[in-house]
Amino acid sequence: MWADLKNKVILVTGAGAGIGQALVKELAGAGATVIAVARSEAQLKELAAFDPKNIQPLQLDLAEWQPVREALAKVPLLDGLVNNAGVAIIKPFEELTEQDFDTHFNVNIKAVFNVTQALLPKLRDGASIVNVSSIAASRSFAGHTAYSATKAALDSLTKSLALELGPRRIRVNSVNPTVVLTKMGRDNWSDPGKSGPLLAHIPLNRFCEVQEVVDATGYLLSNKSSFVNGHHILLEGGYAVS
Repeated sequence: MWADLKNKVILVTGAGAGIGQALVKELAGAGATVIAVARSEAQLKELAAFDPKNIQPLQLDLAEWQPVREALAKVPLLDGLVNNAGVAIIKPFEELTEQDFDTHFNVNIKAVFNVTQALLPKLRDGASIVNVSSIAASRSFAGHTAYSATKAALDSLTKSLALELGPRRIRVNSVNPTVVLTKMGRDNWSDPGKSGPLLAHIPLNRFCEVQEVVDATGYLLSNKSSFVNGHHILLEGGYAVS
């Protein structure tokens, strides 16, 4: 799978930490050229130091529409795009503010729309787009009202793009994990009182590891998934069937 990605050029947003950082390192290790997009200069310097040859850092705030377009106009032709950047502000519905709402939608869906549209001229025919969504797009969780709405919108965008970009053989899919055990995920779900009720509905009785999201994304980027288009890969240990 990873061998398919050698010498490919792939852009990854949200590359500074968590899933994005792990994916960038895996792709670089496989011999791909990775354009790593993040807001944090320090995180990008760390990534560039990890593999100066294959990782090209690009500092951007994806909430800024026109600057993003201007910066992305300068990237080389791409074989893959991973829209991984996202935010999650977990609060009861009655406590969510207008700023919380706008932050969710600006990053989780508007930025994906902007980045993907801006990069269409840069995507080679036959390229693959992977959107990092969530099981929250189709299942409800307390405190996730705004977040879930953006991920449902992202799943809809994924299907629409799969249809519209199909004539160029550009495949568009998403990965939809449950809780992912990044540092933030471990911190947020370490309390058994919080995690227990959710784990009780997951037949495998555990949450998703970062590497499992990375591997699923690598599969969708590779030729091994050459006839997979418009799908949402559920990474939730069977939660949807429990």
